[in-house]
Amino acid sequence: MGEREFDFSVLPDGCVSYILSLTTPRDVCRSSVVSSMFKFAADSNIVWEKFLPSDYKEIVSGSVLAEDFESKKELFFYLCEHPVIVDGGKMSFALDKSSGKKSYMLGARELTIIWGDTPQYWRWKNMLESRFEEVAELHNVCWLEISGKMDIHKLSPKTTYAAYFVLKLGEGAHGLDHPPAEVSIKFPGVGGSDGSGVRAVYLDPEYNQRRRHTQVAPHHRVGLLRRRFSHMLGPDLSGSRWEGQIPKDRGDGWLEIDMGEFFNDNGKEGEVQMTLTEVKGGHWKAGLIVQGIELRPKEITATATATATA
Repeated sequence: MGEREFDFSVLPDGCVSYILSLTTPRDVCRSSVVSSMFKFAADSNIVWEKFLPSDYKEIVSGSVLAEDFESKKELFFYLCEHPVIVDGGKMSFALDKSSGKKSYMLGARELTIIWGDTPQYWRWKNMLESRFEEVAELHNVCWLEISGKMDIHKLSPKTTYAAYFVLKLGEGAHGLDHPPAEVSIKFPGVGGSDGSGVRAVYLDPEYNQRRRHTQVAPHHRVGLLRRRFSHMLGPDLSGSRWEGQIPKDRGDGWLEIDMGEFFNDNGKEGEVQMTLTEVKGGHWKAGLIVQGIELRPKEITATATATATA
């Protein structure tokens, strides 16, 4: 005998809404096109209240939302598409469209920037394209070290997060192409695992293009010259050990560098620490503009994957 199809129309609307609330926002949006019954259930506050974090009212209580919302669905998608400034302007909060999990960005003022309060080395200024009141612009340093910490209880539990350093380069930026900076994530304490180790990154988005232009000599001749004049030449850029990622366009006028990832297990106690350093070159660097460090579920992209909206 063939399997019998279950007729969902015999279920009360509230029951269908409850079933949908056990799935994901993406699944609910897809199901809403199946039938008018599913569309009605998919718009229910029962569903979207479940997708909002249990502490969302506390999180946004100190912020000014741009509008009133007629439904929990409207509020959910607003928080997905419009990061809300929280914690006295130090952080922004948003939701992942596909899962409803939390995303935060630590603003530059919430980061620890070595020499950050010394005008000779760093300047603080307003930028219209920044979500925060101030960004930090590197004036001139030879020791670059920036770190940020986040209480893991603010993040969604049982979730893999990735951290991203959000930046721009100003006019006259220099000294940021080589040697590479290093990024790392540490996840001490209870409730998580260590991050993904130290990795090399290049702060100049055009670094790879310039490197290719410098490698015009045949490979065997480059090797011969390097062996003969190694005391005069810089690092061998053709080897894989000099590979590193470069900043990627976020789609919002800023660039970002992947700093690594970590798994937030129970999300109850401890901190995650993200660090970017370039302290080995010993040369002067300038022109780096820092908006902050963003923590978001690994599956989410800088311009969140589009799903069906109201």
